[in-house]
Amino acid sequence: MYAAHFGLTERPFSLAPDPRYLFLSEGHREALAHLVYGLQGGGFVQLTGEVGTGKTTVCRALLDQLPPEVDVAMIFTPRLTAVELLSAVCDELRVPYPAGTTSLKVLVDALSRALLDAHARGRRTVVIIDEAQNLSMEVLEELRLLTNIETTRDKLLQVILIGQPELVDLMERPALRQLAQRITARYHLRPFAFTETRAYVCHRLQVAGQREMIFTSPALRVIHRRSGGVPRLINNICDRALLGAFGCSKRRVTAATARHAAAEVSGAGGLRRWLQPAVAAVLLAAIVLSASMLGHGRLEYVATWWGQRVLPAGVAPSNAAVAVTPPAPAPAAAIVAVPPPPRASLARLLDGGSVDRDAALAGLFARWGIEFQPRPGESACEIARRAGLRCLVRTGTWNVIRRLDVPAMLTLTTPTGERHYATVTGLDADTVTLELGPRATTLALNDVERFWDGAFVALWRTPDLAATPLKPGDDLRQRVVAFQRANGLQADGVLGEETLLRLAATTSGSRPSLSKARP
Repeated sequence: MYAAHFGLTERPFSLAPDPRYLFLSEGHREALAHLVYGLQGGGFVQLTGEVGTGKTTVCRALLDQLPPEVDVAMIFTPRLTAVELLSAVCDELRVPYPAGTTSLKVLVDALSRALLDAHARGRRTVVIIDEAQNLSMEVLEELRLLTNIETTRDKLLQVILIGQPELVDLMERPALRQLAQRITARYHLRPFAFTETRAYVCHRLQVAGQREMIFTSPALRVIHRRSGGVPRLINNICDRALLGAFGCSKRRVTAATARHAAAEVSGAGGLRRWLQPAVAAVLLAAIVLSASMLGHGRLEYVATWWGQRVLPAGVAPSNAAVAVTPPAPAPAAAIVAVPPPPRASLARLLDGGSVDRDAALAGLFARWGIEFQPRPGESACEIARRAGLRCLVRTGTWNVIRRLDVPAMLTLTTPTGERHYATVTGLDADTVTLELGPRATTLALNDVERFWDGAFVALWRTPDLAATPLKPGDDLRQRVVAFQRANGLQADGVLGEETLLRLAATTSGSRPSLSKARP
């Protein structure tokens, strides 16, 4: 409809997966590099990201780079039983099996023979599962067992799990710890920075035949802010904005047009915010009109019920109205609700100033009563060990930090690519307290998640019994086994890092805690 108006050969922001429009941002290239690296080691590779961030785009780019000797099985519907999944993998790889079989053993044996035969012919096999956060525990365990098929040197099956952030939480379940240990590469795909949004829009316009930028710079900033840098939302807003500009006979998309387009794309939620005042006014007018038809007394009653004392000009309240009017409300000062102060926004806080890594680390060490004084070439973890602490550098979720129950330094990245560092000092079900330099602010978890990809650094102190040798039959070892079972850990009686971390989190003592007030 609008293509000719803007000098385009086609709609540039269609959601169709056209390979000509492939755009790999720096984050997409890094994700692709992680997948390629992970496939070299066998086992599992994990790619996560919010809806619409381009996980499927990365997957297609990977398929284009795979050598011809690689056989690929693509699974797009993971809500399957273990039998259904293995049957689907066999179908994708053209592995014959008895029709209608419901035996896992029959399917596993067929796949094993096919994998061994493929390996003997110099071929590799990869299974890619999209929407993997929907996989059941039974299916994941079956996949883990399939990766046990190996020679003395090589794994014969490699699995790529692609899913939303819930996949990270799924992999943290104790029952899946064996599978989690086999993940050789992980990457969380973040939305675009503003410069990437601008380059993305420009790229798609050029592919569609227009080398001049149709969107003004303020319009691009509106599109980036309203879309959050998510490519799919950028497409929707840009397509709607071009249609709006065409309808107004404009040659360029302005910020105002972009805002209108974003409001339309947001759907009922955005429309409802505009309609609420109008609906309230219409309802009030209808009540007043209906009541006026019933008499002045009833009008006063109905209007009072609505929360407004509305009477026609020159008409005083009648005695009849007094008889039917409900008891007078409490004084206005007693019933007027004071709105809570607006919660701080992390975006505004980060715009207000930057906190570098050393300053954040100094705050983290200070929570343990230790002064952060790095020596030349010394890392933060080496400083921690020198002070008798352990250092944990990991990628995880709020649940991981909540289980550790110790302060942690987060790495935050703004849409423009700027890095900030903050220390978690308190964590509740829906909110987190962050120290940004000298300030401590409580924010909503979902507000922080827009800037945090899961990377954190935490300090912890090893429990005293860590150096105690444990022998079979010892009472202490039996208690360790009981503790491991109660916490969903491998009940081997060994004081490994996971067991020590859980012990440290449950041991009372002089340590900072996220669930207790700061001393």
